[in-house]
Amino acid sequence: MKSILIIGLGRFGRHMARKFMEQGNEVLAVEINEERADELVSEIRNLQIGDATNENFLRTLGVGNFDLCVVGVGESFQTALEITVLLKDLGAQYVVARATRDIYKKLLLRNGADHVVYAEREVSERLAVRYGTSSSVFDYVELTPEYGIYEIAMPDGWVGHSILEKEVRTRHHISILAIKRGKSLFPMPSPNYVFQEGETLMVMGTQKDIRALTK
Repeated sequence: MKSILIIGLGRFGRHMARKFMEQGNEVLAVEINEERADELVSEIRNLQIGDATNENFLRTLGVGNFDLCVVGVGESFQTALEITVLLKDLGAQYVVARATRDIYKKLLLRNGADHVVYAEREVSERLAVRYGTSSSVFDYVELTPEYGIYEIAMPDGWVGHSILEKEVRTRHHISILAIKRGKSLFPMPSPNYVFQEGETLMVMGTQKDIRALTK
């Protein structure tokens, strides 16, 4: 279990808080808007109303004791930047901040953020790959600008054959990370695994190689 501080409960912040709590983490949320806080007080047990740009207020939270601090403020870049700088000055171990533009991301990284989530861009790029490449691509997670993890439909002619027989790595230049059958996931299949009808594949590869395989 991790101890997590989330500042800002807009759509991004509240979704992060919910997911962290689902995972069993201890979450303290801070929101400056009283109406927004009132809406979520029954859902987020540890919630404080306060101005996170106020150094004295942040100091009372003991930010250095949290494993992770999330700056979910999206309405004002200036506010997000101020909070990020203050968190680091007060000893925050790891700061994740949200950005809405490339230049904001660069400035946040230069001023204390350990990781910046470019939420709108990342979602749009993920959807573009999912819906713009092939109807055989069901999901996608970018690892680098070149490589990603894809969930793809079983390629034609693979059912009844093994991973070794289809020369997956040498011929198609992809790595199969898992086989998905219904709601069950079978990670790291052996080279002798025989593909079955109705399965999907979790694979790692370049967009070029995935496009060639699923066209």
